[in-house]
Amino acid sequence: MSLDSRLSSVLHLLLHLMDAQTATPSERLASALNSNPVVVRRTMAGLRSAGLVTSEKGHGGGWRLACDPAQTTLLDVYRALGSPTLFALGNRSHSPTCLIEQAVNTTLNDTLADAESLITARLQTLTLAALASDFHARLHVPLCAPQENTHAL
Repeated sequence: MSLDSRLSSVLHLLLHLMDAQTATPSERLASALNSNPVVVRRTMAGLRSAGLVTSEKGHGGGWRLACDPAQTTLLDVYRALGSPTLFALGNRSHSPTCLIEQAVNTTLNDTLADAESLITARLQTLTLAALASDFHARLHVPLCAPQENTHAL
C-alpha cells in the first residue's frame, strides 16, 4: 500500500516559497521533490484556490506564498488538499446485515473518528511559521556524521 505524501510534499514546497525572494517556477519546486512539474502545478493550483499561494505567468513567473505563515495552520494546508483520508483502515462492508460486522463497523468508525479528531486538532495548533522555525534551527545544528544537506543556505 502506498502512502499519501501530498501534505508532506506541499509543506516542503511552502517552506521553500517562504524563503524565496522571487517567484519560484514549477520546475524548481519539482526538483526539490524529485517530482514532475505538471504534478506540482496541479497540486499548487488547489493551494491557489484556497488562497495559500499565487502564481505568475511568463518569464520570471512561478509561485509565491500568499498567506501569512504565522496564521496559516497545517490544518489549513490539509484542508486545501481536500482533506485526504488519514487512515488506510476501512470497513469490509458499509451496510452489513451481519450483527457482528455491524458491531465491528461501529467500533472501528468511532475509533477512527476519535483518532482523526486528535490529528486535526494537533494540525490546527501548528503553523507554517513554527515549521519554518524548526527548519531554520536545524540548519544551525552541527551534524554528527557527514551528510549532504541539500537545503543549506
